[in-house]
Parts: sequence; structure tokens; C-alpha cells
Amino acid sequence: MDASERGRYERDGFVVLRGLFARHALRTFEDRFVELASGTRSAPSGMVVMRDVMVARGIVEPASRVHGVNKILGLENDAELFAYALDSDLLCAVRALIGPEVMTISTNVFNKPPGIDGRHPLHQDLRDFGLRPPENIVGTWTAISACTRENGCLAVVPGSHRGGLLRHGVPDWEHVNAGFFAAEGVDGTDRVHVEMDPGDTLLFHPLLVHGSGRNTTDGFRRAISTHYASTACERPAGRSARAPVVRHIPSA
Repeated sequence: MDASERGRYERDGFVVLRGLFARHALRTFEDRFVELASGTRSAPSGMVVMRDVMVARGIVEPASRVHGVNKILGLENDAELFAYALDSDLLCAVRALIGPEVMTISTNVFNKPPGIDGRHPLHQDLRDFGLRPPENIVGTWTAISACTRENGCLAVVPGSHRGGLLRHGVPDWEHVNAGFFAAEGVDGTDRVHVEMDPGDTLLFHPLLVHGSGRNTTDGFRRAISTHYASTACERPAGRSARAPVVRHIPSA
């Protein structure tokens, strides 16, 4: 990450690194996701394959098991998917922002199938993390497939990381996936849609307000993501949020 990219991150709360991952790496992530989501391979311990709320409630009959999956979380015990979090180029960028000694605190593969609502309201990820300070945490989000306005790319509110943690609540939507909360007092009129090609990677501050829309196409929108924290982060006394599953990644 060069000085101009770091400057954009500090100013806007996010930066996109184009083409960070090669196609062969994305194919490995894609193939492994499909194996797990389809049930042809068993999920390792600690991994959760989450169905979309519309499928779980019987509102939509998915065309396949993969069409019914919203995301997979907890990649730490899957060597093929956790290789994403260990990628040297990704770690170089992460360490440029939060320092050399880092640990993973959240890992996911996001799947936005066609034919479901699938929206993720505007929110801040720090709501889910008990570690502080936020400046020592960074999220990474890499497009496995092309991410466009039509298939529900990420939308971000530039500069929103400079405020504090907002109150969050369940949005007044008909279909909301478990764990999807909306930041209150955000109208979203100043949001920017971040379209990405496969391999492009977004790095973003945990206080950045962001979300995603519906997939209106016939295909899937997929991405793989990790949140990292500096090992210098602390857990303030009195916080009731569950402790994250962490993997320390020593510096080279």
C-alpha cells in the first residue's frame, strides 16, 4: 500500500486495491465455498453455513442448496478458505494500517443468490467487536465474482468512520437475515456504490457505515472477507459481547 492509498483510507475510511488476488486463488475460494454450501464436503468444526432468512422460513424454494446460503462464517479451521487471511499481499496492506502483529477476529464468505431479498442495511462492523481501539482494526473484503450495482455491490458512506459508534436496531424490512442490524440516523443519500472486479479488495475502517442492496441478476454475487485487529487491542472491562475467535498471525 502506497502513501496515496493510505491517505485515501485515512480520509474516506476505505480504499480499494485493484487486482490484489489472482484468478486461480479466487477459483480455489469459489470451489471450496460451493463444496461446503452444497453439502458435498462437510464443514470443519467452528464453521457455520447460514441459510438466507427467506429460505429458512419457507418463503422461497431455492433452486439448489447453494441458492439458499447467505454466508459461511468461521473459516479458521478450513485451510483452503483461511489461506485468504494468510495471503502475503493482503497482510502487507493490513500491516501498513494497523501494525505488524495482527490477529484475525472475523472470517466470512458472503453469498448473495438471485431470487431473494438479501439486502444488508447500512451498519458499522464495530458493533460486533468488543476489542478497542477501532483504529487498530481493519476489515478486508475481496470480490470473488464481479460486484455491480445490479447484483448488490457494497455501498459505503465516505468519511463516516470519523464519527463514533452509532446506535443500531433491526430495520423495518419484511425480510432481514439474523445478525443484520441498521445504523440509526443514517439516511444513505451520501453513500457511494463500490463496484469491483474479481480480485479487487476493499480495506475499510470498522466505523465506516456500509451495506449492500438486492441482487437483481440471475447470477451470484460472492466475496470473501476477514477482519484483523492489532494484538495490542484490548477488551474493555464490562463489555458483554462474546469474545471473538482469533488467530494470531506472527510477523515474518
